[in-house]
Amino acid sequence: MKQTVLPVVMAGGSGTRLWPLSRALYPKQFLALSGKDTLFQQAVQRLKGLANDTIDLAPPCIVGNEEHRFLTLDQLREMKVPAAAVVLEPMGRNTAPALTLAALYARDEMGNAEDPILVVTPADQTVTDVPAFTAALRQAVDAAADGSIVILGIQPDRPDTGFGYIRTRADGAVQPVAAFVEKPDLETAKRYLTEGCYYWNSGMFVLRASVWLKALAHFRPDIAQATEAAWRGKSTDNGFIRPGKDEFAVIPSESVDYAVMEKCPAEPKAGFGVKMVPLAAGWSDLGAWEAVWQVSEKDGDGNVAQGDAVIASSRNTLVHATSRLVSAVGLDNVVIVETPDAVLVADRSRSQEVKKIVTELEQRERSECTLHRLVHRPWGWYDSIDCGPRFQVKRIMVKPGASLSLQMHHHRAEHWIVVSGTAEVTCGQKKLLITENQSTYIPLGEVHRLTNPGTIPLEIIEVQSGAYLGEDDIVRFEDTYGRMPAQVPAGA
Repeated sequence: MKQTVLPVVMAGGSGTRLWPLSRALYPKQFLALSGKDTLFQQAVQRLKGLANDTIDLAPPCIVGNEEHRFLTLDQLREMKVPAAAVVLEPMGRNTAPALTLAALYARDEMGNAEDPILVVTPADQTVTDVPAFTAALRQAVDAAADGSIVILGIQPDRPDTGFGYIRTRADGAVQPVAAFVEKPDLETAKRYLTEGCYYWNSGMFVLRASVWLKALAHFRPDIAQATEAAWRGKSTDNGFIRPGKDEFAVIPSESVDYAVMEKCPAEPKAGFGVKMVPLAAGWSDLGAWEAVWQVSEKDGDGNVAQGDAVIASSRNTLVHATSRLVSAVGLDNVVIVETPDAVLVADRSRSQEVKKIVTELEQRERSECTLHRLVHRPWGWYDSIDCGPRFQVKRIMVKPGASLSLQMHHHRAEHWIVVSGTAEVTCGQKKLLITENQSTYIPLGEVHRLTNPGTIPLEIIEVQSGAYLGEDDIVRFEDTYGRMPAQVPAGA
């Protein structure tokens, strides 16, 4: 008999330790850090291989952040992968509520499928041996069919203090879990490596939807009840499922591990058995720049050069250049990451501490912790290439057939110069077409819209002038993408 399996991709993380490349509104799961596909796309593709004679694989359920919804859809479209559902969290509440939303979707929305097995994976990991990954997941699906909770454990190859650990009680393809262990200090991690019965916690789980809902109701009824209430208050539009915002805001923030997993081995009488399937597939969670260095191709001195980077007389150093030439001389065990608006220099062994920089930027209310200079929108992107008192210059790309919202500004006027493609411009009651090397002027307070009616990307230069040039100076009248003015900053 075939098992119905629902892949669940958890895509709501922020990836603060990979700043300045990863930022709140463009986090690491949507970046291509290993290979040409993004980590999110890799996660979705890997799960497609699960289908076989015994597994009926449903389209994936994506649980992500409201702010990333169009990034999610764009990257799914690039892959030509339809999602069963894109469930949007209005704010972050950690992984236990996120998994619960997926389980509630499986319970209520999957039609004839009876209690599907959820294969749950974060969207921000990488795997180099996909066949080994698929084989381990199929073993986990078989083990979860009887109601077990199954976690994938990674055989450690170094004494790492950045992971939680799993202690097992036996060898074999499927092992009973004795305990979950907090992130250790270095000496304890070395001991775990020597003893050999400890594995890294991968954050990947396989279990029936009903089992998760029962386990959560048993161990954390407050989370179960609050998430159920948010699910009852959900709305659906444009292919998105949105839990009730007010109800979701009161859900306790908790991880899957703390809410359920760590309690199960200690309370076997509750009837929730936890098993572990070892995974040896070149796995990395890319949790910090140290991990990126670990999985990247290196030269003879252990250096990693990404982008326009030149490294000399250095060892075990990573240089990631995004927008210009970056050179390094005489450095050992250093990370340098350059973006158009920020540069990070760090001791590679302390790259976990990059999160402190992000926290400091948040406290200073600096935009560099949230946005890149180049900002993606559902219609394309804009790049703020220069600014000064009373002016700002942007480079704007609009996808074929796409359109910005019909809008106006209280404090700024705009000049648009077409670099390539054709622009359809609405300005007040007028509508005109302008092409390469032509320009137009949008007066302050005039209702306007920019559309690309062509089949190639439209690129323009926008010069703003006025007393206030903030991204919140917008009144939106119509929008192709169903956004309200308060949901998305101006420039959309």
